[in-house]
Amino acid sequence: MGVAGPVLKLVALVLPPRCPGCGEVVDADHRFCAACWGQLTLIAPPWCATCNLPFDYDRGPLAQCGQCLAVPPAHDGVRAAVAYGPTARALALKLKYGRRTAYAATAAGLMARLMPEDAVLLVPVPLHRWRIWGRGFNQAALIARELSRRSGVPVELDLLRRVKATPVLRGLGARGRMKAVTGAFAAAADAREALKGRAVVLVDDIHTSGATTDACVRVLKRAGAARVTVLCWARVLDPGADEGWAD
Repeated sequence: MGVAGPVLKLVALVLPPRCPGCGEVVDADHRFCAACWGQLTLIAPPWCATCNLPFDYDRGPLAQCGQCLAVPPAHDGVRAAVAYGPTARALALKLKYGRRTAYAATAAGLMARLMPEDAVLLVPVPLHRWRIWGRGFNQAALIARELSRRSGVPVELDLLRRVKATPVLRGLGARGRMKAVTGAFAAAADAREALKGRAVVLVDDIHTSGATTDACVRVLKRAGAARVTVLCWARVLDPGADEGWAD
C-alpha cells in the first residue's frame, strides 16, 4: 500500500500524460494541449430541433434545418460532442486504429454532457465479427461502457448486431452508402423485451453521412424502441470533410 504512491509517481515521470490530439505532454490524463483544444469546436444549441445540426444563430426552439424539413430523419436527434476536424479526427484514429483504448474515456467525457434526459438504455453501433477479430475491440462499445459508468444509464452490447460485413463507405456517395448497409444490422432475438417503448441512445464515434446510424435506428425502432437518439464523439458538418475517414 505504501509503495503504490512512489510507483505511480515513477510511472507518471516515465510515461507522462499526453494530449490525445498531438501527443504533447499535458498536466493530466484526457486533457488536450492549448493548441489542440483551440481546434475543437464544441457542439451545443442553437441547433435544429430535429437533428441537432448547429445553427449560426438562434432561430427559435422549434426551428428545423432544410434537410429535416424536406426529409424527416429516422432518428430523434444526432448529438455530437465536437465538430469533425483535425483534433477530433486524430483522437478517433488513435482510438480506432492505434489501439489507444483509453481515449474512449476522453471522448465520453465530452459526450456525457449531451446525454438525453430520457435515456434509459445505451446501445453501441456494432462491428461485424470479422472486424472484431481483426481489431480486437469495438470502439463504439468502449465509449458506450464509459458513458454508462459516468451516467448510470445501462448499456447493452448485444441487442444490435451487424450480420453482414460492409465495405468501407468512404467515397461511395449517399446512395452507395445506403445500399452498402441495407440488411447489415439485425436485432437480437430477445431485443424486443429490452427495447419496447424505451428511449434508446445509439453510441458511435464519428457521424458522417448517417447511413450506418440510420440503418441501426430503423432496426431498433422496428424492434420496439420508442425513441433513438444518436450520441457520438464528432459530427461531420462539411460534406467534403470526411475524406480519409472510413465507417
